[in-house]
Amino acid sequence: MPELSLQLLLDILAIVLIDLLLAGDNAVVIALAVKSLPERERRLGIRIGAGFAVVLRIGLTFFAAQLLLIPWIKLVGGVLIFWIAIKLLSDAAEDAAGGAPATTLMSAIWYILIADLTMSTDNILAVAGTSKGSLPLLIFGLGLSIPFVVLSSNLLSTIMDKYPIIVWIGAAILGRVGAEMIVTDPVVHANLHPSMTVEITAQVAGALLVVAAGWFFAKRRAT
Repeated sequence: MPELSLQLLLDILAIVLIDLLLAGDNAVVIALAVKSLPERERRLGIRIGAGFAVVLRIGLTFFAAQLLLIPWIKLVGGVLIFWIAIKLLSDAAEDAAGGAPATTLMSAIWYILIADLTMSTDNILAVAGTSKGSLPLLIFGLGLSIPFVVLSSNLLSTIMDKYPIIVWIGAAILGRVGAEMIVTDPVVHANLHPSMTVEITAQVAGALLVVAAGWFFAKRRAT
């Protein structure tokens, strides 16, 4: 019995740590998407975005592993993450330049929904694997991600207001996530067999690509 209790505590601790780590990607998307919104709409967008993230996790839980094995799924998802990161970055740059806010509440929710849909599968598998088939632990892990995502999104959006460089860092993180999804897609792996060095290089290149593209489109909008 003590061994069982200790294992349960270790599993709970592992799930908490996983949620803390994996909430970051979703929080970055949400914070970037709502950055240009008025304060009231920003709070609403964060809550709706976090709610979508959790609902999608619950809905995808039972076939997440199968989804990751479907060719092209992660590749298409990675491309979508690239597009969202570049769009949000150029919108934020336009807003900072004094133009009309480029993001509405509905467009922010749309960005969040697409990003959550493409990014949730890996997160689900990490929590599901740690829960070892225990439904209460799985529900605990999915439920715990709600406050983590909300708190992280609120904190990041506030920091982005004070330090605009965080916007670019957040977009670079999404670029890294997009590149990781593309290079780990079953089709890419089966045909190219990328090494760990290649995967890391691709992630760095993805981050730099998003920043460069965001800067380019922001410049074009300003002229």
